[in-house]
Amino acid sequence: MKHLNIAVTPDSRATFNNNAAFCVGTGRMGLALQKEYQEQLAMAQKECHFKHIRGHGLFCDDMGIYQYWRAWDGSDEHESYNFTYLDRVMDYYMENGIRPFLELGFMPSKMASGTQTIFYWKGNTTPPADHEKWAALIRATLRHLADRYGEEEVSVWPCEVWNEPNLPGFWENADEKKYHELYATSVRAVKETLPKMRVGGPAICGGSTSLDWVRNFLTYCRDNSLPVDFLTRHAYMGEDPQRKGRYLYHTMRTVESIAEEMQATRDIIDSFPEYRGMEMHITEFNTSYNPFCPIHDTNLNAAYIAGLLARMGDMCASYSYWTFGDVFEEGGVPSRPFHGGFGMIANGLIAKPTLWTFTFFNNLKGECVYRDAHVVLMKKPDGSYEGVAWNLCREERSEMTISIDLPLPERAVLTTETVDEVVCNPLKCWHEMGEPASLTDAQLKFLRQAGTPQCATQLLEKAGQVTLKLRENAVVRFTVAASPADSDYCYDYEWYRQHS
Repeated sequence: MKHLNIAVTPDSRATFNNNAAFCVGTGRMGLALQKEYQEQLAMAQKECHFKHIRGHGLFCDDMGIYQYWRAWDGSDEHESYNFTYLDRVMDYYMENGIRPFLELGFMPSKMASGTQTIFYWKGNTTPPADHEKWAALIRATLRHLADRYGEEEVSVWPCEVWNEPNLPGFWENADEKKYHELYATSVRAVKETLPKMRVGGPAICGGSTSLDWVRNFLTYCRDNSLPVDFLTRHAYMGEDPQRKGRYLYHTMRTVESIAEEMQATRDIIDSFPEYRGMEMHITEFNTSYNPFCPIHDTNLNAAYIAGLLARMGDMCASYSYWTFGDVFEEGGVPSRPFHGGFGMIANGLIAKPTLWTFTFFNNLKGECVYRDAHVVLMKKPDGSYEGVAWNLCREERSEMTISIDLPLPERAVLTTETVDEVVCNPLKCWHEMGEPASLTDAQLKFLRQAGTPQCATQLLEKAGQVTLKLRENAVVRFTVAASPADSDYCYDYEWYRQHS
């Protein structure tokens, strides 16, 4: 049993930058046309209230934006732009109170210099054959969006150039020089169209040379007087991968090691006088980087993410969980409701434990009075308290008791919403059902119920003395508030308890 004792005084203060709601990741943009995708996003927004959404595929062929025809004899060619699907997607986002964090990519196949593709849906990852055509595509798309939604509105959407160009699968040969050229073309096209739109890159991910990419990117922008409003990168925890069929299993890095990696990037940014203090956005993060890794469905994942959400705001302006839902096809169409997908919502609108980690953090209000590797505690303007506590069990699997002394009046009530291996674990229920690929209506209803937190209240026996008991990999939202008795005349709660 692990024990943690916390004492909070009226003067207690702690630093906590809570940026968990700024952005969330999504499967490629074309999937937003699907009904299940839309239902999952609506569910995520109801619980988590994300402000931006970021994913791949803006310019991929399935969105149909870039149109090119050539006569069979070569005597005529024509190009144009079609924004039908883009309008449908953007309208849906705006209706759900979420703005795009635009990613410029991948390459339309008829504009590409090569045939290299990635994923089941074959996104082209080669440079443009003609940089001016790429620039014209960006200008036309942004102008259309500004005409439709207003220049002021679209100008506040962040814009990122490409995705993970330091990995050869995402950018042909991981050619750094050609990425710099792409960035130069792209940022100039953006600023020509919408001068106030904020643009950044290089959206790198892991790898031994990733920090070199950050340094070289900033050097290139400085030396060529290119605008750069923020720097982007990704963060994943998986290491030592082992494959079993289509599934991938990892050991996991520690929360501290991820924080150190982010700080190293932060230090490079700040080493440039021109860019000191510039925002850093983590436009993808998760435990595993694979969409068929079972950890994503677990309570362990929820506890890992709680630890990251408590730390990443120290270095980053935002950190976008990859992804909100399991309508996702990078490795093919998922065949089962639980398959290790990135999402915090399983297909069938079943909440995974990680959804509640974001719900708990995104709804925290007030001033932080305590933060450590297990607890974030806030004091609200009315004098009540709310917090999130978690018990990450990596190697030592044991329960945790957290005792908190708070300056509160005589009568107070503790409320808890608990997500752990016992009371909110739909994956366990599905496994014990036999892991059905297709769910009956009754099974689906049961699993949705199994994916909700357990709610409880407790009148505190001693004013201000709170005890939380966390089982393995628990994530718990709790509040502590004064609870003065205010019963209706002759309403006697205790009567039936005494006469039963």
